Amino acid sequence: MDGTLIESMAIDSKLYLSSVTAVLGPVEFRANLNDYDNVTDSGIITQLMDDNKLTLEPSTIDSIQTLFIEGLIKHIQTDGPFPALHGATQIIDRLRVSTEYGVAIATGGWKKSALLKLESSGFNVDGIPIVSCDESPSRTEIMRIALERLGSDFDSATYFGDADWDRRACRTLGWDFVPVGTDLGGIESYDDVDF
Repeated sequence: MDGTLIESMAIDSKLYLSSVTAVLGPVEFRANLNDYDNVTDSGIITQLMDDNKLTLEPSTIDSIQTLFIEGLIKHIQTDGPFPALHGATQIIDRLRVSTEYGVAIATGGWKKSALLKLESSGFNVDGIPIVSCDESPSRTEIMRIALERLGSDFDSATYFGDADWDRRACRTLGWDFVPVGTDLGGIESYDDVDF
């Protein structure tokens, strides 16, 4: 979702890191997000706690998530909504009412923060399954559950993503992958996508 539908990665990452360190204090992060087994908000925290020999309590994740959402709300109030990628709201609208295609959102973020960002950016997600790291720290499991929630058998699954971990997850699941953004040499506008 972040970087795929909404231009939010820079702020999202900054707020996530500041929320984690506000709750945990000075902790050592891995050099790159790709170094984590599960690049999701809950998956990173779990490995971060292990790496730093800290005990993970449910209240720890709750505290980090609360600070993170407060930061997102403040950002939206101060700077306005996160911009949607060009054509993203329109393609979601088309897919949402399609009788030929199904659409679900699989995000490595928390559901509360995902809904906050999507709604602020003008997405209508009524009736769209949204599966997040609240349900599993594993990106592939999040994706699998999202497809399952569509409630039908499909001939194929196509996933849009902006990061290498998205591409790897698609390879693992045997899904088609459409790269989004310049980092992967992908599409820069959903106007170029034809369904």
